[in-house]
Amino acid sequence: MKQVEIQLIRNATLKLSYAGKTILVDPMLSPKNSFMSFVVPNQNLNPTKDLPFSIEKITQDIDAVLLTHSHPDHFDQKAMEVLDKDLPFYTQPADNELVKNANFTQVESISDTASFYDINIVRTSGKHGPAEILPQLGEVSGFVLKATDYPTIYIVGDCIWDDEIEANIEKFNPEIIITNSGGAIFMGKDRILMDEKETIKVAKKAPNAQIISVHIESLDHCKVTRESLKAAFNRENLEIFIPKDGESLTL
Repeated sequence: MKQVEIQLIRNATLKLSYAGKTILVDPMLSPKNSFMSFVVPNQNLNPTKDLPFSIEKITQDIDAVLLTHSHPDHFDQKAMEVLDKDLPFYTQPADNELVKNANFTQVESISDTASFYDINIVRTSGKHGPAEILPQLGEVSGFVLKATDYPTIYIVGDCIWDDEIEANIEKFNPEIIITNSGGAIFMGKDRILMDEKETIKVAKKAPNAQIISVHIESLDHCKVTRESLKAAFNRENLEIFIPKDGESLTL
């Protein structure tokens, strides 16, 4: 099995070096405190941390962009401005027009599957919180990346744990699972991301997979910390990778 490199930029923004290509996932490139708080009305408090590198370094050698959904903590105004408009840009159907309206020229909407050179990209679905608030939060996707001689990667996206996520793990049997585990709270009430307990459920469902958790310590409505998540996994004697901003993992 050939190795892959996964670099956390910040929040859910990742650079994946996979099957000879480099894919930028969920680009949020705004500086610290430049867009709206998700907790305090009418204040710009997000993101809560600066980028670990310059935008030029982050966007260097990118072959494509992959977007799970278009909330500003996954695709922001700065990304719309600075990314090469001619990059292949893969989206869920719900965000196809938004990305095209941002003047990207090679937008492909993935209903089920797409191919990017030797990489097969499979769209998965999930729920960005409990059923009663889903109309407010909109549609989100995850993606499974597959290529010959490379580990299968499941990018879960902004999904809480449920039967759908469990079924995706059973269906694709990924060697690497990337979870968004910040435990974000919507409007001070409903949790809309996995927390420590749900991330543990992922690990127990896929005991042979390498779990990588991101979307932590970058937004003001995310309650899980790297320390709290690591401590929860230690109590269960489970392994997890929780990269720091800018950190790369070779797996």
